[in-house]
Amino acid sequence: MYLKIHNIPGQGEVVAVCDRELLNTTLTCPACDIIVDPGFYGNTLVDEAAVLAALTSAANANLIGKRVCELAIAAGLIDKQCCIMIGDIPHTQIYGL
Repeated sequence: MYLKIHNIPGQGEVVAVCDRELLNTTLTCPACDIIVDPGFYGNTLVDEAAVLAALTSAANANLIGKRVCELAIAAGLIDKQCCIMIGDIPHTQIYGL
């Protein structure tokens, strides 16, 4: 998975994570298009332990992909119903972790 931590002064951190195969793709559905851009999701590959460590210390998160969303569900950070589907790809945003 790719991970990037954005530090927002006065707001804390926003952790952005996407599944590896989604970086540099555009996901399209009738309601929206999402560009999975390395400028936002980063270009640093990390393992599940690093993702969990970042998520548990972050104020906010933006996750896209089956593996990362399943990881957040398994860790009890979100419920499956928190994910919206863009085609067959889950996406969620977490506020106030």
